[in-house]
Amino acid sequence: MKAIRLTELHQPVALTDVDQPVAGSGDVLIKLKAAALNHRDVFVQKGLYPGIAVPVVLGSDGAGVVETVGESVDATLIGQEVIINPGLDWGEDPRFYQPSFRILGMPDDGTFAEYIAIPAKYVYAKPAHLSFIEAAAVPLVGLTAWRALMTKAALKPGEKVLITGIGGGAALFALQFAVAAGAEVWVTSGSEDKIERAVALGAKGGVNYKDPDWHRNLMKATGGGKVGYFDVTIDSASGPDFAKLMDTSAPGGRIAVFGGTTGNITNVVPSKVFFKQLNIFGTTMGSDLEFANMVAFVNQHQLKPVVDEVFALADAEQALRKIDSGKQFGKIVLAIE
Repeated sequence: MKAIRLTELHQPVALTDVDQPVAGSGDVLIKLKAAALNHRDVFVQKGLYPGIAVPVVLGSDGAGVVETVGESVDATLIGQEVIINPGLDWGEDPRFYQPSFRILGMPDDGTFAEYIAIPAKYVYAKPAHLSFIEAAAVPLVGLTAWRALMTKAALKPGEKVLITGIGGGAALFALQFAVAAGAEVWVTSGSEDKIERAVALGAKGGVNYKDPDWHRNLMKATGGGKVGYFDVTIDSASGPDFAKLMDTSAPGGRIAVFGGTTGNITNVVPSKVFFKQLNIFGTTMGSDLEFANMVAFVNQHQLKPVVDEVFALADAEQALRKIDSGKQFGKIVLAIE
C-alpha cells in the first residue's frame, strides 16, 4: 500500500510503498479516506517529541471504511464508515493516562496511509452529517478541546470563556463546543482576520495579542475592569503572557492549559492566583469515555470542524510545511483515494 513514512529525522517525507497491515485478533482493517495533520506530526519530523523511533508512518487522525475484521470482532462492522480515537491504552484512571498510553503516528504507525489496522474498541461510527474530510479533522483536537473545556474546566451554560490563539484546530473546537453549550466566548489572535472569522463562528469578540496591553483592551471591551471577567480560559500558548490570564480571569476562574507554543510560563504573581482563588489545570488528549462523549456532542449539535485546506496524500510534505508556518485557520487534511 501507499503511505507517508518518516525514515529520517529533519528530512522531508515522501509517498512510499509499505506492507499492508492485517487485522489481528480484536482488530479492524480500515481503508482510510482522509487523514488530518496535527502539529505533533511536525514535532516528530523535527525530533522534538519523546521516544521517537523511525521509520514510522505519520498521522494520528483518520476516517474511513472498515474493510475486514479480525477474530472476535463483530462482522457487522464491515462496510461501516468510521473515525478513529488516536489515543491508545489510556487506562482505567480518568484523571491521568497510564504509562503505556500512546498516540497513533508515533510509536505506532499512523493514518497517513491507504490502510490501518487498529483494535476495534478505538473505532467509532462516523457522524453522518460529516464528510470523510470533515470527520478526519475531529479526533485529536476535538478530544483535546473537550477534556480541557468540559472535563477539566467543567464549563456550565452561561459562563464566559476566553480562548487564546484562535485558529488552531483545538482552539476552534473549544470555541464551537463552548458556543454550542451556551457560553459567551471571546478570543485572542495575532491576526485580525482570524478574530473576524472566529466571530463568524459565534465568538462575541476578540483582541490582538500582539498589542502589549491586549489584556487591558479585553477588560475594557468586556467590562471586566480590574476584577476580571472570564470564568473559563482555554490556553495553548503559555509563555510570558500567561501571567495576564490572572488579570482577565474572574474570581474563582478556571484556566486549562494544553500547550506551550510561546515558551515557559513566567512572571506569574502568586498572590493573584490565591487571592482570586484561581484554578489552573494541565490537560492533554483524553480517555475513551471522553472521546465517546465528544463524538456524541458533535452529533447532537451537528457541529462541523473548520477545514483550512485539503491536500493529496502524496503532497503530505507540503501540508506539513503549511501547518508548521502557523498560518492556517482550522485543520489541514489529506485526501486518500
